Amino acid sequence: MNKLISSSILTLSIAGFAANALADTTIRVTSQLPATHPVSKNWIDFGNLIEEKSDGELSVQLFPSAQLFKDKEVPEAVGSGAIDAGTTFIGRFAGSVPAVDVVAVPFIFNDEDNIRAAVAPGSDLRKAIDSKILEETGARVLWWQAFGRNVYLSNGDAITEPGDIEGKKVRTYGKVHGWTIEALNGAPTLLSGSKQFLAYQQGAVDVGMTGASAVKSRKLYEVMDNMTLTFDSAIEFLAVINNDVYESLSDEEQAIIQEAARTVEQQLRDQVYAEEAQTVEEMKQYMNVVTLTPEQRQSWQQATQSVVDRFVEETGETGAAAVSAIRSVQ
Repeated sequence: MNKLISSSILTLSIAGFAANALADTTIRVTSQLPATHPVSKNWIDFGNLIEEKSDGELSVQLFPSAQLFKDKEVPEAVGSGAIDAGTTFIGRFAGSVPAVDVVAVPFIFNDEDNIRAAVAPGSDLRKAIDSKILEETGARVLWWQAFGRNVYLSNGDAITEPGDIEGKKVRTYGKVHGWTIEALNGAPTLLSGSKQFLAYQQGAVDVGMTGASAVKSRKLYEVMDNMTLTFDSAIEFLAVINNDVYESLSDEEQAIIQEAARTVEQQLRDQVYAEEAQTVEEMKQYMNVVTLTPEQRQSWQQATQSVVDRFVEETGETGAAAVSAIRSVQ
């Protein structure tokens, strides 16, 4: 008898991917991003792999562009089984697992290699966070989806020293980012990504924190003069599946899913960092792009050390373990 995870099996063709209507198990996936976005395409690649490896017994049905659930609704929707699987910003799990915000702690990562080692499948950080998310929410992490690294945007003088933030109103996109600005004596202003352009254009904020890729995709270079490559924190999304759905699969099907997850995780991370580097080079035509010197980076680390301490204090043993896991692979 066929197992139907979704209430019905529909054929969906997106960017050349078609869900197999004859599949025994179709996994319904929600994404708030368009089907053409690398994170959504990452799911399509995953679907292609599991369908191939299972001889058509497994397939993915993708619902992009928040057709079913908004980003903030995904943890609850997946955990409760309202949808089989989905992708969401890692910070959306902070309410249940505060330690996930470790990736937003400023200058906790030394460089790209440190990020890759810290968040690799099977790493101490992944073991701590992934298991806690499963325990607290009922959503199983299949893989982490890289989204790039944080930069600072400004008009007039470029942001180079931590003191340059003092007295400035700064766009942030998460609680820990707000702590960072407070530690630097600035005024954090939480704004969604879609509101950035207008906020910068109208001068509603003085400085922006954002992902490097957004500078190009949202055309922020049209309203900001400088981009400072602090690369002080990582921006990560999570691909999660309802644990009951996962446990209903055979051992062989679970193995296929795990193997495919590892493959597409690596593919996306390589793609995102390569495109980030390309974006930085391209933006040099439109903006003043600043790379911190080792001395400047050290100054930033020292100026924001209190954020690390605050994070550990507020997240307890799990948060302390997350910080130690990152530092153990530096």
